[in-house]
Amino acid sequence: MEQDSVDIEDSAKPPAGAEHQPWMQGSVTRRGFLFGASMLGVGGLALGTAAGRWVIPAAKTTPVASPSGSATPPTATTAIPDRRFVSTKLTCTHASSWKSAPTADGLLFTAPQGHGSNGLIMDNDGVPVWIEPSGLGMTDLRVQEFEGKPVLTYWSGTGTGGHGQGSGIILDSAYKSVATVNTGNSMAADLHEFRLTDAGTALMISYPTIKRDLSPVGGPVDGHMYDCHVQEIVVRTGVVLLDWSAVEVIGLDESFLKPATSPTADGSTAEKAFDPYHVNSVDEDGSHLLVSARHTHALYLLERATGNLVWRLGGKRSDFAVADDAAFAWQHDGRRRSPTEISVFDNHYDDGSSGTSRGLFLTIDETARTAVLRAEYANAGHRGNAEGNVQVLPNGNILVGWGADPATTEFTADGEAIFEAVGLGNASYRVYRFPWAATPTTVPDVGVLQGNGSSMAVFVSWNGSTNVASWRILTGDSESALTARSTIPRRGFETQFAVANASHVAVEALGSGGAVLSRSAVVKV
Repeated sequence: MEQDSVDIEDSAKPPAGAEHQPWMQGSVTRRGFLFGASMLGVGGLALGTAAGRWVIPAAKTTPVASPSGSATPPTATTAIPDRRFVSTKLTCTHASSWKSAPTADGLLFTAPQGHGSNGLIMDNDGVPVWIEPSGLGMTDLRVQEFEGKPVLTYWSGTGTGGHGQGSGIILDSAYKSVATVNTGNSMAADLHEFRLTDAGTALMISYPTIKRDLSPVGGPVDGHMYDCHVQEIVVRTGVVLLDWSAVEVIGLDESFLKPATSPTADGSTAEKAFDPYHVNSVDEDGSHLLVSARHTHALYLLERATGNLVWRLGGKRSDFAVADDAAFAWQHDGRRRSPTEISVFDNHYDDGSSGTSRGLFLTIDETARTAVLRAEYANAGHRGNAEGNVQVLPNGNILVGWGADPATTEFTADGEAIFEAVGLGNASYRVYRFPWAATPTTVPDVGVLQGNGSSMAVFVSWNGSTNVASWRILTGDSESALTARSTIPRRGFETQFAVANASHVAVEALGSGGAVLSRSAVVKV
């Protein structure tokens, strides 16, 4: 892996060979994964559609075998120290990777929890490109399309008890705010979904706490529970086009949880609200929406205009006969890929149970009401007891984010694991690959370390820039008398120069044709 900076502390240096080793167990409880510092808020390109959904290749007639791969699960107990730099105070997780064949084009978009930054764009070597600078809690960092342009989107806010309260954020290719989107009807936007549509709307989720008689499932008569609302909101106006309530459609008896399952979620108080549904994804399907509910092990197809239920797939009251090898549990990221195909991240196990997670593709027949396995993608025993996603890439490859197991694997369409990155913090809710070109409005950052002799080391970075080819250093005795000293190629996130001592330093970012893209402030040494 390319060395992109000089370590400023010995403790920041990974152990020998660590770049080839998995390093963190990443076991996170279902309700507890958001209580770490990373989710506590302050103080803690060809897009298939506007929502960035890739068109899946034609369905195969037989399931794809899951490869064993060449990697081992991330089971080490000691984390590699986070990346630190001289030119900036930003830090990020120290991911490592392997690759056995060319991957699809694009950078990796992650939201590592608990390590320096909650939002991270990185290359295949784990070298950062953009480190989200505010440190605010974040999930679902990705590229989508809005008003005909590629934009960077994510949810930002505070995580509480397995869901969140915050907003959807849209940034342009200069990392400037385009819009902040909130759910309506006095509800806070949940962390699980922020999906833009071609119609200029956003699909979002909210988890309001309501009073409910929970005695039919063994809870208190005067109980408290999370309802799950699915909303479609006009981005520019905030108008709510749809506000669907799970409790009005899904029975409490459909849940695989009961209030007695957890003393911290027994429904006895608002702070211990029972969570029977745990809706975690919403996907548009023309005039319908596909909704995933983790705690019922089911997907629900809704009429988009009315919210009326069309069918259930999976769970206790499935309208489909689901083949044994196609059954899913505790799932995330349900997506309608075609009229006959659905994908889902099949977590397939909860704390204390057995199972291996997989990216799952189902062939469904809505007339015969059958669902059979089309393909599955699993590698090296990866298990995500929470979170996770599946992305179909433009070249037909499949990217699987393992969620609470802090890793991502890219597969060929026929199931060969060809790339894997591990060390994505303690977890990363979803992981994506997208092309991304960006030029920040900020200027490059510069740091200087003076040596003992006649030279000094200059370090430069420009957080978020994707088009710097080289750096030109200028030094002199005053701000007004700077002279170009040398030009060297960009090397990773932070590039180092060695130059003769001078009292003032500045750098210029150069594009591939030599044009000046930006110039730093002058640093007085």
